[in-house]
Amino acid sequence: MCTAPADGLLLLHEAREVAEALLGDVLRLPVAKALDVGTAAGMDRAVALLAARLRRAVGRADVDAMREAVAVLDVDWRKTTAAQRTRLVAQSLEAAGRRTAVIPSRIQAPLGDAADEVVASTRSHARREQGLALAARFNAVDRRVAQHIVRTQGDFVRDEYGRRLDTFGAEARRLVAEGLEAGLGRNDIAESLERAARGALIERAPFYWEVVASHFIGQGRSFAQMSSYAEAGIRRYRIEAVLDEATTQVCRFLHGRTFSVGEALQRFERLESLERPEDVKQELPWVRERLDADTGRALLYVNRGGQETRLAEVLRSAAGTRHDVGEFRALASDRQLADAGVGFPPYHGLCRTTTLAVV
Repeated sequence: MCTAPADGLLLLHEAREVAEALLGDVLRLPVAKALDVGTAAGMDRAVALLAARLRRAVGRADVDAMREAVAVLDVDWRKTTAAQRTRLVAQSLEAAGRRTAVIPSRIQAPLGDAADEVVASTRSHARREQGLALAARFNAVDRRVAQHIVRTQGDFVRDEYGRRLDTFGAEARRLVAEGLEAGLGRNDIAESLERAARGALIERAPFYWEVVASHFIGQGRSFAQMSSYAEAGIRRYRIEAVLDEATTQVCRFLHGRTFSVGEALQRFERLESLERPEDVKQELPWVRERLDADTGRALLYVNRGGQETRLAEVLRSAAGTRHDVGEFRALASDRQLADAGVGFPPYHGLCRTTTLAVV
């Protein structure tokens, strides 16, 4: 078995678990706080809190998966046949998969609690800051929103870990084949496989849970806002970006645009009927940015089912500045933007953009 020392990331991962156990179990200090999503600062803190909750819930599952995968592959590859090598990689993925399979179920409880907190915080902010006439209790749509975001986020996480295992499986097959061709010994191949397993299962996305938390809270907030607007008789809402140095071109372009509350709720109803994560992503795609080969300018677009819809061309970038959206040439009307699935945030990972009622 390869005994290469764990890297800094793995040590930090384990040290964090010890610290959280000390705070939560030994000192009995509270580690869970209510989420406040009404302001940019509150949103940032809510994301950090939920990401920490999710990490605690997942625990060592990803580390255990890495170790299980590597243990199966600790063999003398020079004594194996091609069929045996294929079978060993498959067994390695099965062993790792048994460890990662628990992750979606482990995050259900913190996501469920967070869903209720996001909806409650959103309703409270709408009453307090926007003056909307809302009942104190959740309405029927609010409850559906909470259930939907918990279910779909669990599906997204399950898919992500499936992709990580697939990535490692392909890399493992390549490393073994190249190692044998190069005449490498058992220990050298084992070390390369361990690095690949750690990269795919642990290091692939250092801020993965922050992205998960941000998307979960951002989508829950948007859905809950639509529910609140409908309950208060609001027909239209406006996109409100946080215009600071970190704001993306996407959110600067969409800042100030208005959309229909009724159509947003119809989209939510369509989303509820979808089962596959890929279908959900197609219904609400993230907006991408790339350089146009002809003009050399940045282009904002969405890709749905392999078909690209261009939204805007950046004429003057205001990236890195405050209180300036820049200048754009719109390539789609607000009607087309809504049809393309970008009627409400989040528009990308770690998106902070929100909505305001048009009264």
